[in-house]
Amino acid sequence: MDTATPDSARLTFRDATEADVPALVALIESAYRGDSSRTGWTTEADILQGQRTDEQGVRDVIDAPASRLLAVERGGELVACCQLEHRGDAAYFGMFAVRPGLQGGGLGKLIIAEAERTAKEGWGVGEMHMTVISVRDDLIAWYERRGYRRTGALTPFPYGDERFGIPQRDDLAFELLVKNI
Repeated sequence: MDTATPDSARLTFRDATEADVPALVALIESAYRGDSSRTGWTTEADILQGQRTDEQGVRDVIDAPASRLLAVERGGELVACCQLEHRGDAAYFGMFAVRPGLQGGGLGKLIIAEAERTAKEGWGVGEMHMTVISVRDDLIAWYERRGYRRTGALTPFPYGDERFGIPQRDDLAFELLVKNI
């Protein structure tokens, strides 16, 4: 699907493929970890070091039967991605990344709206679920402005599993956010 962006360029949404894996990993890492992530506002560099994902993690999402990894392009260039996973009456939204230099320009709002539309029309779900690191107040507030609500339901951060990063604090947990769509 093509969607007009604030600067009149078009976004194209498509299912990611095996060929996209290296570029998707680079995009996700650049949006959340290391110095490059500090260009945008979604950085987790102060609370987590190490990797956010790896090639196998991205492949697992692409290959999962009830999952889609949407690659978002503008002018043929990868600028964002997000995961949708069908979970009964809800869809899970994850692996959301926008290139750091493009954050704050309205792309995220368009992408999340398209993800919600895709999940509702494709799977007939009534809710979108996501988990956000509970100390990410600015990010949670952004999702709340888009209609997501905090549930207070927490799951532990996987301390000791470096596939998810190396925590720099001992109070990390994931909070479930929910939106009726």
